[in-house]
Amino acid sequence: MPNLASVRHLQGKMLGHMESLGFDLIERATLESLILDVIDTSKIEGEYLSPELVRSSIARKLGIEGAEFVNTPRNIEGVVDILLDATQNYDQPLTYERLMGWHHSLFESGYSGLVKIDAGRFRSSGMKVVSGAFGREKVHFEAPAPERVPQEMEVFLNWLNNKNHLDSVLKSAISHFWFVTIHPFDDGNGRLARAIMDKFLAQSEGSKIRFYSMSNQIFKEHKRYNEIIEKTQKGTSDITQYLVWFLDCFERALLSSEKNLEIILDKARFWDRHKFTTINDRQRQMINYLYDNYDKELGFLRTSTYAKLANCSTDTALRDLQDLVAKEILKSEDSGKKTNYLLNSPKNIRIPKLSSSD
Repeated sequence: MPNLASVRHLQGKMLGHMESLGFDLIERATLESLILDVIDTSKIEGEYLSPELVRSSIARKLGIEGAEFVNTPRNIEGVVDILLDATQNYDQPLTYERLMGWHHSLFESGYSGLVKIDAGRFRSSGMKVVSGAFGREKVHFEAPAPERVPQEMEVFLNWLNNKNHLDSVLKSAISHFWFVTIHPFDDGNGRLARAIMDKFLAQSEGSKIRFYSMSNQIFKEHKRYNEIIEKTQKGTSDITQYLVWFLDCFERALLSSEKNLEIILDKARFWDRHKFTTINDRQRQMINYLYDNYDKELGFLRTSTYAKLANCSTDTALRDLQDLVAKEILKSEDSGKKTNYLLNSPKNIRIPKLSSSD
């Protein structure tokens, strides 16, 4: 209970701060948090999505950002659709039909990679989480037999939609654990469990405003996340340790977002200030790249760096950069024979240092 009281206090404090910002800034901050959620819930499963394509999809569906939108792959659209439905329609019950629609959105083609799966249907075979070399496998978890899944899910959904007096943050934690333990589908169980988690976190706030990413924090702690899930699944019906971990992880997500909110708001104000400024797709992607990677080791944005990241010639890069300086989006600083560029914002955002693989 002290853990719950602590996160509830912090949650309310930060939501109150967000609500005082005004509609445009709330929209921008919500967009950034949703982007982080979509990217990191997929990263946990080993799938890396393009931030620019995720941004385009969410912005289009929420009707924000006056940029030109690009066609996005179905795998991105599916994750975005689920997260938006979970967080923007948090007050609607999670019915059997809605859950099946979520799963079908993840696997519209009927395939997970090259493997054919039952999209929009409960699994028809057994499921084990196994690691280790052949002959020395370690079974981390064995899900209930497939014939038990429909009954288990009926009990789960009835409990989930029952308007009892259980705190919604606790309901978020329990529903996440319960769902991954039933493991009702061939694939996608982790992403759907986190969508259910996000639904009840949004319900706990009674708001469509997003100002943190629990999936981002889980990704940072994914080793401990897997350990506590496995330990609890193999234990008794007492899930106290798991709940304590979940609440502590949630608190860290909130504290992390408190630190990140300053940069998110700087970005929101930046785009609001330049919402009528005409720039091309390369320029917009570079600006978003600067903001999205602000917390990494810093380097310098130069003509050659821009050309490499934007996949264009150095002449084109120079024209783009000079145009951004003329429009007071970037500012330049001379460093000997070379010119460095940084965002013209209170944070003076610089480019992250590129690794050898970039």
